[in-house]
Amino acid sequence: MTDHIPPPPGEAHMPPPPPPPLGGGGYPPPPPPSGGYAPPPPGPVLRGLATESYTPWITRVAAYVIDHLPVALIVGVGFLVLQNSVESVCLTDVTPHTIDQICSVGPSSLGVAVMWVAALLALGYLIWNLGYRQGTTGSSVGKSLLRFQVVSENTGKPIGFGLSVLREIAHAVDAAIFYIGYLFPLWDAKRQTLADKIMATVCLSIDRTAEA
Repeated sequence: MTDHIPPPPGEAHMPPPPPPPLGGGGYPPPPPPSGGYAPPPPGPVLRGLATESYTPWITRVAAYVIDHLPVALIVGVGFLVLQNSVESVCLTDVTPHTIDQICSVGPSSLGVAVMWVAALLALGYLIWNLGYRQGTTGSSVGKSLLRFQVVSENTGKPIGFGLSVLREIAHAVDAAIFYIGYLFPLWDAKRQTLADKIMATVCLSIDRTAEA
């Protein structure tokens, strides 16, 4: 006859343990935040736009011309001063039997200095216009006049000074393949150049970016 061992006190009335969670040991997901809606997953905010929503190629070309006109004017003035400062310097070498004269023609020191100042001014303008102004507002001078912006494809916002400068450097890829990269907006669904694809940027009208 076996002895019956009574259960420890209080164990006879304990409820059975809960069933194991579904999915092989996982825990149910946490409840959504207040309001009952879970936040959307992060990702590009400009997906699904029609090609017509992006800035046309010809408009981008016009903005490029406007942006680079001041550069052409500044460098052109410096070049004219350089060319008009050409001077001739002659050296005479007298020997017992002959008199030799050697002359050289070249720009003056003033002309060279003016050209360097013009080049630095042009570079400063490009950094301000295509780096700082475009990076912080989305629009260079030309883009402002034609009412469109360069924005990040992922945020819909301007990309900032550093990335805007890097984007201009990335245009070297567009030029490296016989400038075909600049023509990509003619057939690309998002009207992007290769530099745009590298930097994940798109060109949209100012009204469109305000809605994003």
